[in-house]
Amino acid sequence: MADDYIIRTEGLTKQFKGFVAVRDVTLNVRRGTIHALIGPNGAGKTTVFNLVTKFLEPSAGRIVYNGDDITGSKPADIALKGMVRSFQISAVFPHLSVLENVRIALQRPTGLSFRFWKPDSVLDGLNDKARTLLRDVGLEEFEPVMAGELPYGRKRALEIATTLALDPELMLLDEPMAGMGHEDISRVSALIKTVAKNRTVLMVEHNLNVVSDLSDTITVLQRGEILAEGTYDEVSANPDVREAYMGTGHD
Repeated sequence: MADDYIIRTEGLTKQFKGFVAVRDVTLNVRRGTIHALIGPNGAGKTTVFNLVTKFLEPSAGRIVYNGDDITGSKPADIALKGMVRSFQISAVFPHLSVLENVRIALQRPTGLSFRFWKPDSVLDGLNDKARTLLRDVGLEEFEPVMAGELPYGRKRALEIATTLALDPELMLLDEPMAGMGHEDISRVSALIKTVAKNRTVLMVEHNLNVVSDLSDTITVLQRGEILAEGTYDEVSANPDVREAYMGTGHD
């Protein structure tokens, strides 16, 4: 049933000056799941992600979120509806502390309008909730550290905390494992599993192994079109997927 899907695309297409980057992509993201959009470099997954999050306008097709057509909506409008995106490059305030970064994100739902110029006492009421979020992502011991001084994997955890501060119903993660070593990948994968327990996650990734134990559903793109979709076992056994990756993403 349509109500089972938090977001759906129908015939999503994007053309750039004669080049078709995404062609006729129909995507159904089931509520309460982790759904990975993967593919080799140049497959069109980031373009699809930008279309879904309204950072690009589609050339054709439509996007439905919670039953509402959001094809013509702006990114800020869909964020207010509960769809919140993180970016491939970590986006934190490097000269503010870890706690201050989360506290700033918490201001949005309270209507405090990002009062950077107000004394700390005005925002002290957000400290408890900020600290809870830091515990949720394993950053409680880093509370006073300047965000710019965090190791890369911890910065991504902080970004997830600031995304969670907006209380999203649908969290969209753009290559959250990009540039990470094995230890950080394991830590952030566990974190994504934890935060997905009461929300939906749609994530872009290029490595099939990274999402093997993480995703309920995997959609594989190639040349802007859906090549395969299913569980990890299903897509990894697909000969077309194996050929597309030419050994990458497989042991």
